Amino acid sequence: MFSNKDLNQIAERGSDLELVKLQIENFRNGFPSLELTNIPEPGKGILVVNNASKNQYINYYDEKSTSLDILKFVPASGAATRMFKSLFAFLAEYDHSESAYNQLIKEGEKNPTFKFLKNLEKFAFYDDLKAKYQELHGESLQEGHLKRKYTQIIDTLLSENGLGYGSLPKALLKFHQYPNGASTPLQEHFVEGAKYAKGAGSKVNLHFTVSPQHQSKFELEVAAIKDRLEQKYQVTYQVSYSIQKPATDTIAVDMENNPFRNTDDSILFRPAGHGALLENLNDLNADVIFIKNIDNVVPENLQSTTYEYKKVLAGILLTYTDKIASYLTELESVSENSDLSTYENFLFNELMITDSTYSLLDPSGKIKYLFNKLNRPVRTCGIVINQGDTGGGPFFAKNPDGTISAQIAETAQIDKSVTTQEEIFNKATHFNPADLACSTKDYKGKPFDLLKFRDSNTGFITEKSKDGKNLKAQELPGLWNGSMSDWITVFVEVPIVTFNPVKSINDLLNAEHQS
Repeated sequence: MFSNKDLNQIAERGSDLELVKLQIENFRNGFPSLELTNIPEPGKGILVVNNASKNQYINYYDEKSTSLDILKFVPASGAATRMFKSLFAFLAEYDHSESAYNQLIKEGEKNPTFKFLKNLEKFAFYDDLKAKYQELHGESLQEGHLKRKYTQIIDTLLSENGLGYGSLPKALLKFHQYPNGASTPLQEHFVEGAKYAKGAGSKVNLHFTVSPQHQSKFELEVAAIKDRLEQKYQVTYQVSYSIQKPATDTIAVDMENNPFRNTDDSILFRPAGHGALLENLNDLNADVIFIKNIDNVVPENLQSTTYEYKKVLAGILLTYTDKIASYLTELESVSENSDLSTYENFLFNELMITDSTYSLLDPSGKIKYLFNKLNRPVRTCGIVINQGDTGGGPFFAKNPDGTISAQIAETAQIDKSVTTQEEIFNKATHFNPADLACSTKDYKGKPFDLLKFRDSNTGFITEKSKDGKNLKAQELPGLWNGSMSDWITVFVEVPIVTFNPVKSINDLLNAEHQS
């Protein structure tokens, strides 16, 4: 299958040959579906906090955080191309004919491009767009109904000759307008970090995953805002970056499942989705790690609830990790005659892990089992009431070892041709907004090797094309589903107001993004 040239290419990338072979087998055999067993409910798998407990968790986190290393981990490497999907399509299709213009006007704001053009002045980047348009075209945007220069306006926004928004990462786009200027998602994450991710010595650790071609732009933006925000919030920012490692790219295959060849006969490797960022996360060292997507931000006047519930997630996390550390210390020295009911109740009733084989174990086997099941990374996952969002959600699911536990499952993992699976999936009441607080150290403070706690059988296969030829691509287990499959998971209901992603350009017109 592989020539010496191929083997050299694989070695130079730092890829593991056996893993590459496994990826090809995954193309041929497919990935097994995740078997759902039930949905979690408030009070039964979903922790719902009242005002009293909310304040207790916040105070507990505030008290402990002053002596901890806190890190905010923000996946931010992707370009914003998908955000402008409708505008790119319009550029490709609009022919400036009278019939095309009449159709656009008739559709009105039902047409995403018309809605964008009609509301240009409401976008935080409007002043930049207006100035760039004047520079490129020698005329104002404000003459008539944009003088029907629709494609010119959109091209000015997206193209490299214009503002370049079509190829920039979301982190560097202007999202929100303030009296003293516009703010990017990068800046909003700096503000959030000061509000809830301040650790020992008033230090705020921010880590952004970036693409190599954009890191210098990140550094320029950070240099422009860092000193001002440090003075405003009386914190010290420590900013770090990482790129998605080339060794985590997965091999692509043709439609016959043979390695896809580039025009120079080299093997094509492709980025393997956000699951590849597990390697980046594994390289970081902190006591509490917050994870949140780059585009899930709102203006400062709407951020207070986000601050509160981030602290709630962290307070719950620390409550659990403290209890787990105490239990593991005790389990190190318990005898075979000891009463194990406290640990069993915690594992099976509070964490809601199910295992029919546990009762068959002898006393020493039970002690070892309890120890191993508690000695794992821990995450508290904020989840929101599902309001029609598509994507992953919280479920109880069967694991490779036969246990049943709380899992975040993506739609593509579920075999909906099986009636019972479709019924369980359709019963789901909550959605995963990718809002996590994580503990990646064991009870003695030693970092876990996170790669040992993922399920390699939870990847995805998609069809793409290159050089006019069809191919199949493979994504690694998603960061918050397969890559964290063997973590201890606690679901916490958080308010829907904390979930405000920007998936398309017109999402910025929603009330929560208009400060």
